[in-house]
Amino acid sequence: MTKQELKELLNTVMQENQRLQQRIAELERALAKARKTSKTSSKPPSSDLVKPPKPPKSPSIFEARSIGGQPGHPKHERPAFSAEQLHAIHEYTLASCPCCGGELDAADRAPKTIQQVEILEVPIRIEEHRGMVYWCPTCQTMHYAPFPAPVEKGHLFGPRLTALVAYMKGACHASFSTIRKFLRDVIKMPVSRGYLRKLIANVSDALEPAFEELFQALPAQDVLNIDETGHKDCGDRFWTWCFKASMYTCFRIDKSRGSQVLLDVLGEEFNGLIGCDYFSAYRKYMRLNENVKVQFCLAHVIRDVKYLMTVPDADTRCYGECLRDAFRNLFELIHRGHEQEWAPSTLQRTLEVARERIITTATTRVPATSEAQNLATRFMKHGESFFQFITYQDWIEPTNNLAERAIRFVVIDRRITQGTRGQAGREWCERIWTVMATCTQRGMDVFDFLYRSLCAHWNQNAGPSLLPAPSCLSLRDDSG
Repeated sequence: MTKQELKELLNTVMQENQRLQQRIAELERALAKARKTSKTSSKPPSSDLVKPPKPPKSPSIFEARSIGGQPGHPKHERPAFSAEQLHAIHEYTLASCPCCGGELDAADRAPKTIQQVEILEVPIRIEEHRGMVYWCPTCQTMHYAPFPAPVEKGHLFGPRLTALVAYMKGACHASFSTIRKFLRDVIKMPVSRGYLRKLIANVSDALEPAFEELFQALPAQDVLNIDETGHKDCGDRFWTWCFKASMYTCFRIDKSRGSQVLLDVLGEEFNGLIGCDYFSAYRKYMRLNENVKVQFCLAHVIRDVKYLMTVPDADTRCYGECLRDAFRNLFELIHRGHEQEWAPSTLQRTLEVARERIITTATTRVPATSEAQNLATRFMKHGESFFQFITYQDWIEPTNNLAERAIRFVVIDRRITQGTRGQAGREWCERIWTVMATCTQRGMDVFDFLYRSLCAHWNQNAGPSLLPAPSCLSLRDDSG
């Protein structure tokens, strides 16, 4: 083989080697993306195909512990019912000594008591309402005495039983078939699924005023945490939006996941602070509304940083490790400031220095890989929006956990009920989710609110409100 042929062969081998190296790099990047988990991306934990093994339990710790309550733990007991709550008292006596058969004297001690709760064999009361008939000789017409509004509009079910059906449908995720079986077997009241649907529509109408009142108050809030999740309706894709304020929570189901929903709900003049993830709808809303301040969720960013530490490129992994260390320093300072009770101004200045370190690390000497460049672009464009919690420490959290926890109930309901079928179903979900989340947030009784709303609706009176007192709605002072 001549020298020229050897050169050509070497060039061919080098070109093939370069092609294979590029192919290997592409496959390694694709493999790193495929290996994304809930800890290195925004994927839910349920999507993890391979769960990490649990750490082994130490035998020395668990063998010494017995089952049940541990020594030194306070005992938890249910408080006894008061005398006013008791429907009956049964006293049991002894005629003679159970051991020797002799006479007994009453002892000066409190009796041993057991309080037992039981449902009635048929736990309902059935009443018949009669509108008496009268003849008017002058008009030559029969007149019937009118029924009270709850009887006229409730028909078969009274307000409490109707509220119970709504509670089972909303809070208990029960289907119409399940509720129908419960009413048939326990309440001894057979009804059709169609009638149950009419009851739910009645309750939905009763909740509308309180629901609309909350939504009208959203643009006046100082701080809102917002999140969204998918929703199915007759096979079509909708989105459930969650707006969590300091004292209440609102849900809205919309066909769109875009910024138009934010414009419709909050308007173009909203000047509060929003906690959210880095989804494009929120960034577009920032461009459309220059008054709004946004705190992007740091938990999402940290997961992306962890992903950088798994890619094949060594420079990108080093870049990710530097960012991870900078974030660790930030949260160490936060914990140290709270533990040592630093003055708010001192803590803020310290955290501002840590913030600049993160932004500098994220935007300088960035590797050429797309993963690193994408993350650096975020900090170049919206660096300040990842750290609003430093300036507004008492108002906003660094993560969007508040909205994510509030929307968790919706995700569970979606998995159980498989969505809705029509506008009436979507409106019911919006209203009952809003009522349940807000009542839980404010320590209110959900069933009682449903009952009072239904009574007010049937009597054409103003229903109860979910809106807190005006003094509780704002977190900022007049200078804010």
